[in-house]
Amino acid sequence: MNEKAEFATRLKKAMTDAGYEPRPAVLEKQFNSRYWGKSLSFQAVSRWLNGQSIPSQEKLQILAEWLAIEPQALRYGEETVRAVKAKKDRWSKMAPEDRDLVDALLSLPVSKKKLVKEVVMAFSSQVQ
Repeated sequence: MNEKAEFATRLKKAMTDAGYEPRPAVLEKQFNSRYWGKSLSFQAVSRWLNGQSIPSQEKLQILAEWLAIEPQALRYGEETVRAVKAKKDRWSKMAPEDRDLVDALLSLPVSKKKLVKEVVMAFSSQVQ
């Protein structure tokens, strides 16, 4: 399934979960009643539901607020949001000295990063 089709599936589910029938006429009416910009056409919102296009970030924010879902979850899916959060949580739980070490590593040129990686991998294999 492609990115646009996956978005359409998430949009339909979010509409259903919020108690709305996932039809273009419903989406057009509900979206336009909340959007302060130029009203969208039936065809434009149909393309969202049919997996032919993905709304801009501004429009995605309106959809997410209306459907009571995180914009990132609507756009990319819950699995992606969870994966990003898990990585972020790992970083935030890291001790300050470990973060300093990672920052120092990231500032090295590629050739030195490779050398540091080899050393760390050698030590980590001895620990196990």
